Amino acid sequence: MAVTTEGVVSSRTGPGDWLTSVNRVCLEHASGFVAERCDEQFRGRGEGSLAIEALPEFVGGGKFLRPAFAYAGWCCGRPEDDAAVRAATSLELLHCFALAQDDVMDRSALRRGRPALHTRFARWHRDQGWSGSATRFGESAAVLFGDLFLVWSEQMLRESGLPGTTLARGWPHYDAMRAELAAGQLADLVNDARTLPSWDAVLDVIRRKSGNYTVRRPLEFGAALAGCDARVLRTLGEYGGLVGEAFQFRDDLLGVFGDPDLTGKPVSQDLRDRKASSVVVLAVAMADAAQRQELQILLDEENLDDDAVAGLRATIAATGAPDQLEKLIDRRVRKAVELLDDAGVPARMLETLAVLAARCTDRVL
Repeated sequence: MAVTTEGVVSSRTGPGDWLTSVNRVCLEHASGFVAERCDEQFRGRGEGSLAIEALPEFVGGGKFLRPAFAYAGWCCGRPEDDAAVRAATSLELLHCFALAQDDVMDRSALRRGRPALHTRFARWHRDQGWSGSATRFGESAAVLFGDLFLVWSEQMLRESGLPGTTLARGWPHYDAMRAELAAGQLADLVNDARTLPSWDAVLDVIRRKSGNYTVRRPLEFGAALAGCDARVLRTLGEYGGLVGEAFQFRDDLLGVFGDPDLTGKPVSQDLRDRKASSVVVLAVAMADAAQRQELQILLDEENLDDDAVAGLRATIAATGAPDQLEKLIDRRVRKAVELLDDAGVPARMLETLAVLAARCTDRVL
């Protein structure tokens, strides 16, 4: 039976329940679409036997934030529509592309509490007793499957059921999002490879790599598909920019102080990877002379053991940077929600966007 949004609409008792229902429908669309594509490409072929299991599972572990923002953008201009849900869901496959390759770049063994794709395929290589480097095989496979997710994302959008004239309004935003993601990743890579960047440089990367890609562009994409006017698009863009920054600030805090059961990654993985995240850069800027010296000594260590990581966490906390980031998150979310008043956003979506902003920035440390 085809999934429709009729249940989403009729069961709506509030924005939280509605968003949960949208998330469920998006998950069903994404998992079903990827499972069908895997059957087409890999069924009966030995080299794809693990992909048939691993790729749908990888998709199913997501939070579907980007589709939620995209569909919220659509609902700012048009009624509920299952084809629009499928179009919005295509952004989750774009996200899977980014995650698969990001984990290779960051050498992250885990994703969403499970082995990352490259880790899983490296283990498969070893289990088969094949020759050559299992690590290299796993990384190469993850890059290729990331490429597939990129292709499938566009295919899912094109085959969503929306008319060509409707899709035409969204393509420029979809293309901008993909280009910004790659350019932002490169900027992030450069930041992590040099002396700690400035706060302004970190903000620039956050906006291009994470903030725009997670919130602003999906919102604009959905609203453009719906034919929203320039005023609504502008307001959603401003809202999305602020919430996107707040989202990344929270993500950076979780990368240092988060619970591994929540983040799906080892404790303080960002510190072990020496990522130039907002909390680290802000801590260095706010540190006194003694604290700055401690941070520099620890950041210069070749390999950070558990004691070194604990020392970094304690010093970062002592600078006041985490508290300052919490204030920045709160200010951005408050300002973003205030922007929506009297800006042409339908009343039924005002509370929904406020709940979405809270959901993606109030994750527990």
